[in-house]
Amino acid sequence: MPVRVKICGIRDHVGLDAATQAGADWVGFVFFSRSPRNITAQAAGVLARDMATGGPERIGLFVRPTDDDIRRVLDNVPLDGLQIYDDADRTDVIRRRFGLPVWGAVGIASTQDLPETCAVDGLVIESRAPAGSDRPGGNAHAFDWTLTGGWQAPVPWLLAGGLNPDNIQRAIRQSGARAVDVSSGVESSPGVKSSELIRRFVQAARA
Repeated sequence: MPVRVKICGIRDHVGLDAATQAGADWVGFVFFSRSPRNITAQAAGVLARDMATGGPERIGLFVRPTDDDIRRVLDNVPLDGLQIYDDADRTDVIRRRFGLPVWGAVGIASTQDLPETCAVDGLVIESRAPAGSDRPGGNAHAFDWTLTGGWQAPVPWLLAGGLNPDNIQRAIRQSGARAVDVSSGVESSPGVKSSELIRRFVQAARA
């Protein structure tokens, strides 16, 4: 089965069209104001409505959201799933409350950080946020991909953080990942997606 690909941080039709044409499985919309990839619910709704049937699924990324934060987005955007940065208990509440598949984001530094059990539908595994960062997630930094090589994951998972068209094949080989998530690695500048880098990334991930 080919490796599945998520292109995260979509903000305009250029990125959306490139991800769709490249055959990405998911596109991610970031609803977090401190991110250079932040998008409003209204703008994401316009993009989502323009997506053809049968294209990538739409994932909304939220950081410690309130229920109202999520509802406001869902009122505008027909999301297929939620990617949540919060503790496990809160993530489980969100999953039950909104009835959508939920991916929990987990930053790791050693094999001890890899979950053995969880109450979500999927996991996004990336490096821990650097000290002093005001944003969660890998922040374009990769971890030691061999850490996940022998991991018996409790649910399907995506490898994220520091990926780009030049290292994705090595990352897949070393990590054993069957799904990958990229954002800054396919950008020409922060928040600006490159059609060529998206095409190269998807092609390399599935080579």
